[in-house]
Amino acid sequence: MQIPIVDAHHHLWRKADLPWLSGPMVPRIFGEYEAIRRDYLFDEFRQDMADCGVVRSVYVQTNWPEAGALEEVSWVQSVSNQHQFPHASIGYANLADPQVGQLLDAQMAHPGFRGVRQQLHWHQNSLYRFASAPDSFLDLQWQKGLAQVQERGLIFELQVFPNQMAHALELVRKFPQLTFVLLHAGMLVDFAPETLRPWREGMKALADCPNVCTKLSALSTFARRCDVDIWQPTVSETLSMFGPERCMFGSNFPVEKLWTSYAHLVDVMGQCLREYPRDTQKAVWHDTATRVYRLG
Repeated sequence: MQIPIVDAHHHLWRKADLPWLSGPMVPRIFGEYEAIRRDYLFDEFRQDMADCGVVRSVYVQTNWPEAGALEEVSWVQSVSNQHQFPHASIGYANLADPQVGQLLDAQMAHPGFRGVRQQLHWHQNSLYRFASAPDSFLDLQWQKGLAQVQERGLIFELQVFPNQMAHALELVRKFPQLTFVLLHAGMLVDFAPETLRPWREGMKALADCPNVCTKLSALSTFARRCDVDIWQPTVSETLSMFGPERCMFGSNFPVEKLWTSYAHLVDVMGQCLREYPRDTQKAVWHDTATRVYRLG
């Protein structure tokens, strides 16, 4: 019997809303992306995930201009109202803004809104950087904004590289009532020993914090190839550290569409999980995301 799937991380977008899609080509972490410099709306997402068993999904913000943070959540809610997909959304908020609480309250007026992603990842390779500094989230004004997220019972999507995890651990411990979702299983760039060592140390430390869960998503970002030999080590080690009750599947579509189909992505994840008990598979595919994002 097929296990129903919750896609805990995907995107929809209108090209006109996104400067990085509609303006000059800007280098991105996932490489050449001309193929997705266009609208990616629900009908195409529905076609991509057809016959894969997806029953619910979670939309994650796509870097609209900061002034459009509320409009993005409103638009996603309108898509949900029309198509009954997605079932929840993660929006953007600049947590360093002293008025961020007002934005969060306005976003929360939309029933599908569940939390915030403000991308914090910083890497020695400048092409992989998004944040201005590796420890920007230790700024006290920014943390006041994160406190606003915690007070409202929202989720924070934590996107960092292994070299930032020691600082991320400080942050997670400082906000024990806040649910952090560690994106992309800690963004492992390669399997070199000097890369694996800090990833393992950081992941184990974060896994010791009960308020952190993680997404098995975007596992092809740096290899730009979707295969079991690439995914299996990350999936297996992440599951052993976090346990299935704190791991969930995410497609990262349409970005992953640059090198694979949705059906192949699901097949590869299925192969990575096939030796695990059914309860473990069900947690990763469905139960964890359903609980964390309150999908009912």
